[in-house]
Amino acid sequence: MNFELSFNVNQKLYLRNPESSDLGKQIVKKGIDLIYELGFEDFTFKKLAIEIKSTEATVYRYFENKHRLLLYILNWYWYYMEFLVLFNLNNLIDPEIKLNTIINLLTHDLPDSSGKFDYNKKYLNQIVINESSKTYLVKEIEEINKEEVFKPYKDLCSKIAEIISIYDPEYKFPRSLSSTIIETSHNQQYFSSYLPKLTDIETRNKQEYTYNFLIDLIFKILKKRTDVFTNI
Repeated sequence: MNFELSFNVNQKLYLRNPESSDLGKQIVKKGIDLIYELGFEDFTFKKLAIEIKSTEATVYRYFENKHRLLLYILNWYWYYMEFLVLFNLNNLIDPEIKLNTIINLLTHDLPDSSGKFDYNKKYLNQIVINESSKTYLVKEIEEINKEEVFKPYKDLCSKIAEIISIYDPEYKFPRSLSSTIIETSHNQQYFSSYLPKLTDIETRNKQEYTYNFLIDLIFKILKKRTDVFTNI
């Protein structure tokens, strides 16, 4: 995809819209790179300022703290993932094929593009796998949730739940299953890389393993059965 995408990320996540300037876009772009390279705990605005050849105070003009920056990055990711889901499902009718497509998107590297300020999708995907739980496993979760910063994530879950209900109208827990699909895709990829004994992975291909695990799990839970598998 050789074009840049822009989404209306929740205004409460930033002090100044990073999409409004080249410097703001660079803050987010380099923020993604550094969080991927250093991990969220070791990432600081001071290190980010050095990377963008600016000052720490400049970064604080855009984001109140690094937690808000992480929330912004993840919001952007969920908007992007929803865009990919809608784009890839556009001409599909069969709900089984739709669910397979969604699981494939959630368990494989994101398609990249080459714009000047385009975010590194590989890094972004890994940040979601490694760091996303740090945005909601916090004491202030109720206050954060009131700001509707998880809306794009919830919207994607609703979309998946809708397809689950079409596939199996009798299934009683489509929303719970949709969020389970997403979170399990993250956990299994993470465990496959760092704690493989918590999984049944037999090769180094964590993406195909996670895809096959989820396909087996989901379609055994739902009313119908699929035999669409890839080779691990």
